[in-house]
Amino acid sequence: MTDSQQLLADYVGNGSEEAFRELVTRHLALVYSTAIRLVGGDTHLAEDVAQTVFVDLARKARTLPCDVMLGGWLHRDTCFVASKTMRSERRRQSRERHAVEMNSFQDHSESDLMQVAPILDEAINRLGAEDRTAILLRFFEQRDFRSVGKALGSNEDAARMRVNRALEKLHSLLTHRGVTLSIAALGTVLSAEAVTAAPVGLAVTISSVALAGAAAGTGTTLTLIKLMTMTKFQAVVVGAIVVAGVATPLVIQHQAKVREENQSSRQQIAQLKVDNEGPAHQVAPIPRPPAPRVEASSTTNAPVAQSPYEQLQAFLASRLAPSREEMEASVRQNRPPTLPDALSREEIGAYLQQNKRNAESLLAAYRMSHDQSYLREAATNFPNTPFVQLAVIADKVFPEEQRKWIDAFKASSPDNALAWYFSALDYFNSKQPDLAIRELAEATRRQSLDTYAAQASQAVEEMCDLAGWPPLAAKAWAPSSESASYLNSLKNMANQMMQTQQQDLTRGDAASANSLASMGMVLGNTLRAGSPMDQLVGIAIEKNILGKLDPAVKYDFLDRPVSEVLAELDRDKHAIVDALNSKEQVLPTLNETELASYFERKKLYGEVNAVLWLQSKHGPP
Repeated sequence: MTDSQQLLADYVGNGSEEAFRELVTRHLALVYSTAIRLVGGDTHLAEDVAQTVFVDLARKARTLPCDVMLGGWLHRDTCFVASKTMRSERRRQSRERHAVEMNSFQDHSESDLMQVAPILDEAINRLGAEDRTAILLRFFEQRDFRSVGKALGSNEDAARMRVNRALEKLHSLLTHRGVTLSIAALGTVLSAEAVTAAPVGLAVTISSVALAGAAAGTGTTLTLIKLMTMTKFQAVVVGAIVVAGVATPLVIQHQAKVREENQSSRQQIAQLKVDNEGPAHQVAPIPRPPAPRVEASSTTNAPVAQSPYEQLQAFLASRLAPSREEMEASVRQNRPPTLPDALSREEIGAYLQQNKRNAESLLAAYRMSHDQSYLREAATNFPNTPFVQLAVIADKVFPEEQRKWIDAFKASSPDNALAWYFSALDYFNSKQPDLAIRELAEATRRQSLDTYAAQASQAVEEMCDLAGWPPLAAKAWAPSSESASYLNSLKNMANQMMQTQQQDLTRGDAASANSLASMGMVLGNTLRAGSPMDQLVGIAIEKNILGKLDPAVKYDFLDRPVSEVLAELDRDKHAIVDALNSKEQVLPTLNETELASYFERKKLYGEVNAVLWLQSKHGPP
């Protein structure tokens, strides 16, 4: 048992706060360094991420296996927390400011690790468990080879060989993504720059917060503790607690503050073109890249070289175009042609075999084929996996067992607001509005709305890689393969909320109607931290809710009159289209490395951050 494992056991078995504080002190540099790379160098945001990671450790310590390699667990949790945080609306303005300073992934400087930082941690996560552990122990925990060997159950020489092989594999992954550091240079950079010293006193602060959070348990108390300790918002939140005294008004005031701070930056975000006149009632289908336009030309003309973007479109069109037989059949039957699946059953089967039909691979197979047998297999073999539970609930695979799956999702993901929103929808559908409203109140107390999109995109990309797709095509297609069924469910629930709101207004119960309106605004604001499609749905929900209220009144849950909020929502909706048009004009001008960087950022940090990065590099067209 390593020293870290012994300290963790002491904390779990005896509740030793000294042991936990020592764990934080030992591993803070690893977590903080990873966080600061993933958040673009924002030191305040990196502190927030580090704090959240150690809160997670304090709460989940009892569920970790006794032989856990703590460095590896902390690194993965840091990547997960940082990815969610980068999509958060309250940091959008800061991200936009720093995006100007961010360069393309392909920067060949051998002394500046920050130039490859966004793909470094993703590449580490793609290593096998033993290789990942070796890299983290050697370069992030900064252990000598003897200590690495002891942790891995081997000797110094074997550890040296393991680290060297792991470094070669990491170098191969980075080279595949356009980074040209040599193996020796990569090892030097990791040794010298992988770990950044955390601010003085941060370990003490984080230990106290994490221990307090573990003692408080889950639910509202922990949510308030997290909000109180966010470095940038401490004064705002503490003031809100003193004035409001309860969780729901606290969240609403926090959201109002975020909206005010990020009004200008929201004008520049978006990626997805949908029908802007009715996003609340119809989710646009997941777009497939159009076939490249073929210009009439003489056979004697020399072929025109295609740009990387045109090559990408041509490849995807070749995989997705209907066959001649299907086209002829569709004409005879006067129906639209049926589009083929992007991958064949044989290609999907090879990926499942390689990954031993684990939960991620089965869910990726379902997303690529729309065959529910894959999802049913995942539900049978991995019923306690949150992203499997979400897919089962959103797509109503077992409608007669919907409540059972929702309760399981709530138990496995108590901080994920999606679980509580699905619970509210189920109660609305079963004509139990009082229970539904109770669940809505619980949802507003949870700051996370995790759809596991990055995880899904990674699995789909790996499946396309294995099928022999060009690397750029695999990256481009993966984010488009995410299921949007959860959006349908959220919109249905919002419609139920508005019907109940109207009933309250009809019978003169303004207080209940306003309470529902405030919870609907929280949902809309939460969605507006996601993809452009999420944002459009969030805008539509907020507009429909506010449309039932007096436009001249400034309600308790708003920071201005309804009419002003509605005007801002209209501006934001048009800004999404403007940003989309800007992006569509820039993408065809990018080289292959820049396109890969764009799609990588889209996967890791979401469409919003990727578009901001694109605009920071190229500006308005």
